[in-house]
Amino acid sequence: MHHWRHGIILTGICVLMAAAIPARAADHANVEAFLHVTGFDVALAAIAHSADHAPALLGQEAEDFGPEWVRISEEVFDVPEMQRMAVDILSETLSPEHLGHAAEFYASDLGQQVVAVENASHANADVDEKREEGLRLMQEMGPTSPRMTTLLRLMEAVDTSDQSVRAVQEVMVRFLMAASHTGALGYSIDEDTLRDLLRGDEAAMMADMEEGGRANAAFTYRDISDADLEAYAKALEHPMMQEVYQLMNAVQYEIMANRFETLAVRIADLRPAEEL
Repeated sequence: MHHWRHGIILTGICVLMAAAIPARAADHANVEAFLHVTGFDVALAAIAHSADHAPALLGQEAEDFGPEWVRISEEVFDVPEMQRMAVDILSETLSPEHLGHAAEFYASDLGQQVVAVENASHANADVDEKREEGLRLMQEMGPTSPRMTTLLRLMEAVDTSDQSVRAVQEVMVRFLMAASHTGALGYSIDEDTLRDLLRGDEAAMMADMEEGGRANAAFTYRDISDADLEAYAKALEHPMMQEVYQLMNAVQYEIMANRFETLAVRIADLRPAEEL
């Protein structure tokens, strides 16, 4: 799971989850262990980094909201709370069979190796540094090299760029509409108009996310051998793993959208006090 990557259209999340609810749901303890062994707990914690984008979406900077900004953003993007939300949802939607299949791979030597590098990448909040180094590595390996081909397989296996773009758009819509309703945006905006504006920027967003995704993958897996990357791609392409990732993507972006909506309400409370 990578920042501003992975996901499905959030408006369809309820349909997806209703269809995914198994006859036997995984219990909370097993799901908590699943979050840890797969590194999904660290990916959820990394959602907190996305709070840095919120002021810019409102045409502001974090400093404009005064000293309370850090406290409020940390309260809204509370890591234990986000992980509890994920456990609650996955306990109702992730079957023991799917959980077991994914956990078995990630508990293996290769699985723990890739979790370690993914966790390290999530922990590094310097997106610009990771992108710059990733682009350098991409140039070094070449666009048609076997390693680059495998990295593209990895990316395709866990998500597609059009799904990522639409998921991010949905997060932005939910945040900006909440900000409009609470007064944090400073003006009112019609949802259809907002969606039209985002669609107009869709091609550029997709191109940027594709490049960023490739660079992030090159950076994240830079110490993983070609053979191990190939084995990882094959594991991710298994149908059961595909279903697990589709669900985890949906959960990740639903939590992000939920937290951004909550942040919009909290920001509105700041505005009068800070006389913005």
